Amino acid sequence: MKYKGRYFIGDMSKICNISKKALRYYDEINLIPSHRHDYNQYRYYTYESLLAVPVIKYYKQMGFTLDEMRKFIEGNTANIYKTIQHSFLKKIEELEQEQEKIRRKHHSVKDWYELVVEAEMVMENNIQEVSIKYVQPSKYLFQNQTFESDLMAAIINIDFTKHVEDLDNEITGPVILNFSSYKKRLEKSEQPIRILQKTLKPLALDNQASFGGHMMATCYHIGSHDDIEKTYKKIMHWAQENNYILHDSSYERYVTDYWTTRNTSQFVTEVMMRVSREKASARN
Repeated sequence: MKYKGRYFIGDMSKICNISKKALRYYDEINLIPSHRHDYNQYRYYTYESLLAVPVIKYYKQMGFTLDEMRKFIEGNTANIYKTIQHSFLKKIEELEQEQEKIRRKHHSVKDWYELVVEAEMVMENNIQEVSIKYVQPSKYLFQNQTFESDLMAAIINIDFTKHVEDLDNEITGPVILNFSSYKKRLEKSEQPIRILQKTLKPLALDNQASFGGHMMATCYHIGSHDDIEKTYKKIMHWAQENNYILHDSSYERYVTDYWTTRNTSQFVTEVMMRVSREKASARN
C-alpha cells in the first residue's frame, strides 16, 4: 500500500486503527509527536509517525509502559542494548510473577468448582451409603486448636486464616477437621482438633501434616451439621457388621459448607474414619 507524506489525525486513526484520543496523548508526551502546518497550524503526522504506531502496539502487547517505550524508541542512552536487556529481563520477571498468581487463582477456582460438582452429584443421587476406600497420602497445612462446639467458627476459622497469612501462603480445596475423638464429637463436647487444608505455595516441613495413607470408612452427610451423629452411627454400625475396627479419631471433609452457602440443607460433608481388621496397640 502506498501512503502519502502527511496525515491528519483522522487519517492516522483510520489507517492504524488507533483512537484520536490516544494519538493526542502520545503527542502530548512526545511519544508520537505531530507537526503543524505553517499557514493554518493544523496538526499532521509524517510517514515515520505512521510506522511508529505498530512498534508501540507491540511494546504495549508485551506490557511495557509508555515511558519505557519512549526510551527504547528514542535510543538516547549510552548503551541502548543494555537498557533494553535490563528492561526486558525485568519484564520477564514481572510476567512470571503474574503467571504464578494466575496459576494459583486458576487452581483455587478449579478446586472449588470440583467441590460444587461433587456436592451436586451427592445430592442428586442421594449418596449416603458407607463405603471403604484407600485414601492417598497427602501433605496439608495444619493448626492444632481446641474445638468448643462452634462448628461454623471452626470451619471459617479466624486463627487459621491468620496462620495462613503469617506464612505468606494461600489455601485451596475443602477444610478438613480432624477430631481426636469421634466419641466426644458425638457428645458435642470440647476436644483437641487439627485443621487441615491444602496450600497453593510450598510448605516448610514443620508446617506440614500428613493425611491419608490408609483405609478409611467414609460416608456423605447431607444437610445441617446438627444431626451429623446419624452419619457417625451409620459408620459405626457398618464397621460392626463388617468386622472392622474404628480408630479413635475422625475426619470431616466439608465439601460444601458455610464457605459456599448459608442454606444448611445444601451442605455436603464427608465423614471419614480410619479402619483396620486388627486390634492396634495405638490408635490414631
